Amino acid sequence: MARILIAEDEPDIRELVAFTLRFAGHEVVATSNGEEALQKASELVPDIILMDVRMPRMTGYDACRAMKADPMLKDIPVVFLSAKGQDAEIQTGLDAGAEEYLLKPFAPDQLTERVKAILGKFGK
Repeated sequence: MARILIAEDEPDIRELVAFTLRFAGHEVVATSNGEEALQKASELVPDIILMDVRMPRMTGYDACRAMKADPMLKDIPVVFLSAKGQDAEIQTGLDAGAEEYLLKPFAPDQLTERVKAILGKFGK
């Protein structure tokens, strides 16, 4: 299955997302902020990256912009996971280079289906 990088500062949400995706057969690496996610992405070169928007040390938006500026990471799909569903927030995420913006809360099966669909779209 796929190698997935998660960046989420809330431990309960991070563990739930990681558990859900591992249960679906994926290899998962979890980080707690955007800065750490950027560093891990360079080491792992994952198939997909799931990121919260509001995190300490570096926001998801800033981490996504940095990843999209890196030739090694620019083609990896980034999906934002956020409770902030205003149109302006979603547009900021898409403008930063995200493939998709999933609103919290989401059901575990909804998450695995979206990840599967996005990976399929990118031939992974």
